[in-house]
Amino acid sequence: MGKPLLRLHFVVFIFGFTAILGNLISLQAIALVFHRMWIAALAILVFLLATKRTDFKIDKKAWRILLAGIIIAAHWITFFHSIKISNISVTLACVSTGAFFGSLIEPIAFKRPIRIREIALGLLVVVGIYLIFRFQGQYFWGIVTALLSAFLSALFSVLNGVLVKGNTPYRITFLEMTGGFLAIGTYLFLKGEFTAQLFVLSGMDWALLILLGVVCTGYAFLETVNLLRHLAPFTFLLAINLEPIYGILLAFVFFNEYEQLNGYFFLGAGLILSTVFVDAYLRKREKGS
Repeated sequence: MGKPLLRLHFVVFIFGFTAILGNLISLQAIALVFHRMWIAALAILVFLLATKRTDFKIDKKAWRILLAGIIIAAHWITFFHSIKISNISVTLACVSTGAFFGSLIEPIAFKRPIRIREIALGLLVVVGIYLIFRFQGQYFWGIVTALLSAFLSALFSVLNGVLVKGNTPYRITFLEMTGGFLAIGTYLFLKGEFTAQLFVLSGMDWALLILLGVVCTGYAFLETVNLLRHLAPFTFLLAINLEPIYGILLAFVFFNEYEQLNGYFFLGAGLILSTVFVDAYLRKREKGS
């Protein structure tokens, strides 16, 4: 099915498109993520039943995967909320700091020494964020929310890197989507907001949610978890830094966001994205030596 890195970059392009869908869907972040996750869980369940797999069974060890699903839900809620209160370009650039957070979390999870290179690349990302933060001050809360989203992204990516060792991609993805929508559903129920009105949406919103849930979530996450069997979580997180390239370009086309940004934003975003290519070059040199 092709080399893992090529498959990864195709998935990253799909992830870049989720920001566009999130901006087009009229729902607020919590309701949006609730629908995204139950649609994805249902799509995966249908696939598992059609292929006669039993990966969706819940046992005593499933709680860790369900917990990861709650972390994913929190990541997506903060991600879409940041888009709603700032814009797509600022959010995507800030979420790329996941590589820096990953460089700190991954050594703890896998009990290995911290690599100076990863810290250095992570610090370059921080400098890039400073440039965006310093000169895009009107998006203060959007940037803060996006940085929280980036931390949660790094946390669940590293956690998935641990979970893949004892579970299939289908099981992980289905249980994570299930854990996420059950957690959000419980929250909405306790707030008295889990009503029929939650499902009264326009035809366009339903169409976009199905695209978001089935293609951009169900398929993309199954592929992502499978790729973590072949790629280190830090490599995955750095590749995710290409998501802003696709997302920002799409935002330019759909929403003319270039009119809201200045040169310092592009300098900061370029510095963040350059870490992808530097890391790839250094890893290639390591393998060649």
